[in-house]
Amino acid sequence: MLTSQWYREKYLLDRMTFRDLLRAYVLYPSIQMYAMLLACSIFGAFVFFPYFPVSLVQVAGSIGGTLLAYPFVEYAVHRFILHGRYLYRSPWTAALWKRIHYDHHQDPNDLRVLFGAGSTTLPTIVVTTFPIGMSIGGWVGAALSFATGLACFMVYELCHCMQHLRVNPKNKFLRRVKRHHLLHHFHNEQGNFGITSLFCDRIFGSQYGSAEDVPFSQTVSNLGYADQERSHYPWVAQLSEQKP
Repeated sequence: MLTSQWYREKYLLDRMTFRDLLRAYVLYPSIQMYAMLLACSIFGAFVFFPYFPVSLVQVAGSIGGTLLAYPFVEYAVHRFILHGRYLYRSPWTAALWKRIHYDHHQDPNDLRVLFGAGSTTLPTIVVTTFPIGMSIGGWVGAALSFATGLACFMVYELCHCMQHLRVNPKNKFLRRVKRHHLLHHFHNEQGNFGITSLFCDRIFGSQYGSAEDVPFSQTVSNLGYADQERSHYPWVAQLSEQKP
């Protein structure tokens, strides 16, 4: 019921204040779920500790390893999965791709399609964090790594939302990543994949600093899903036509 109530609202980020955003953020069911799981994971680490004791080095390693891995995971998922062209080419995954990224590029200011769905984000967080934590600190490490991954993703969601607000952040770094991301949305989607960091774009050569650096992309809104691609793989188009 809470989910359907949230989706009945209209959230357009270019018309919202930061206070409006915070309200929508804390009321979004998946954000509430992440916060609950974060608390449970920290509690679980304390519960596991007497049975699977670990050192402070292992605790720090589980948390630090996750923090170090996060920018690379964020970049890889965005560049190679969300901007890949294989998900829409299957009827089994077309709806998934439409929901997790196509709709956002079609309407970047609609908060309802900007937020990730827990059904897709949670498995990604688990698959990413558990191996790091388990390899460093066993079950305690896994719980702490998972909690760290959840915290990182909650920051990611808020940062991503702020980049689409009408107002510029006061913080210099946040202004830079906002400009970085808006170029990705409105000039050329084949670069500037980082959301919370510019680091991976720099080291992998996909960063551009201004619209003069790369040509305007005709596929910036449709991600290449047009013309022959749309004709050969019609499932996303059919789902879009069904949208009320």
